[in-house]
Amino acid sequence: MLHRIVVGLLLTLFLIPVTTIRAADEADSRAIEQAVAKGINFLKVKGQADDGSYSSFAGIGPTALVVTALLRSGVSPDDPAVAKSLKYLEKTVREDGGFYGEGSTHRNYETCLTMLALAEANRDGRYDSLLKKAESFVKELQWDKGEDQDPSDVAYGGAGYGRSKRPDLSNTSFMIDALKATGNDYNDEAIQRAIIFISRCQNLETEHNTTEFAAKNPDGGFYYTPAAGGSSQAGETDAGGLRSYGSMTYAGLKSMIYAGVKPDDPRVKAAVEWVQKHYSLEENPGMGDSGLYYYYHLFGKALDAIGQEQFTDASGKTHHWRAELAKELISRQQADGSWVNENSRWLEGDANLVTGYALLALTYCQPKSEQK
Repeated sequence: MLHRIVVGLLLTLFLIPVTTIRAADEADSRAIEQAVAKGINFLKVKGQADDGSYSSFAGIGPTALVVTALLRSGVSPDDPAVAKSLKYLEKTVREDGGFYGEGSTHRNYETCLTMLALAEANRDGRYDSLLKKAESFVKELQWDKGEDQDPSDVAYGGAGYGRSKRPDLSNTSFMIDALKATGNDYNDEAIQRAIIFISRCQNLETEHNTTEFAAKNPDGGFYYTPAAGGSSQAGETDAGGLRSYGSMTYAGLKSMIYAGVKPDDPRVKAAVEWVQKHYSLEENPGMGDSGLYYYYHLFGKALDAIGQEQFTDASGKTHHWRAELAKELISRQQADGSWVNENSRWLEGDANLVTGYALLALTYCQPKSEQK
């Protein structure tokens, strides 16, 4: 009798936590689903213009990003709102294969975002031809020997807002995403050229990075660009180094993983160590609330790419990062289902764009086995 009581107590002690955990997981999943449904409804009912665009005053980028977010959130390509936006994007194709607005200086950015949207919708091969031409266009934009540059040039391998300007990590990260989405593996020559540039955006002196900035702030994080004199949106150190910041560090880390750089590579290890020291969902580390939702999207994408369900920061605290990201995003959602940043820098005062970022971030908040 006593044996049965002890066994029963032990079973109860073990079963209660498991049941509680499962209930909590189910509650979290329901909360995510509800937040996503509200965000989708906002975009479909309030955000879309009659021509299918979203915030077209900023070019076609917001429309492409929103379409990708809707599709990855489970909305069908044949949904009337999505289909209308896809038609809008199709009409922006140019003879050179790119997707961009008239007179745009953001051709790489707009084309890469449109490639992501069309690739996500390309479930029956309807966009194969358009995507192939867009891929060629994007590769043509890359700073390489076609621009009379060799691998020793700090701009080599990067992508940016135009050949007359400079490449940057943000544009190059979007390019890698677009090439990956259209079936290019990490051995693709353009992706490998891009990693040459991205390695030079890291505050880490290695055989891959001998720029003038590499040793001035060797914290392992990433900044905007070493080209054309170098620039970091987070500013400079007293020693003339370029400050690392959250969104670019996650962009750099994610891009390296996509390009096949191994976890034990010094570049990846240093980036992970920077993230461990600056793990935050309250701000874009180094930038405060500037670009906060762009940061959330990259935070989710990079940690998902690492493949760890838990992430331990520099203090030894273990984070269930998917649940933490979901909780933070849900707490910031507006009553109408949208998200918006009080800091309007980089268009984050626009509810359409920011809701797109938030929905994309939420797609990484479920375990990989449950992601759509």
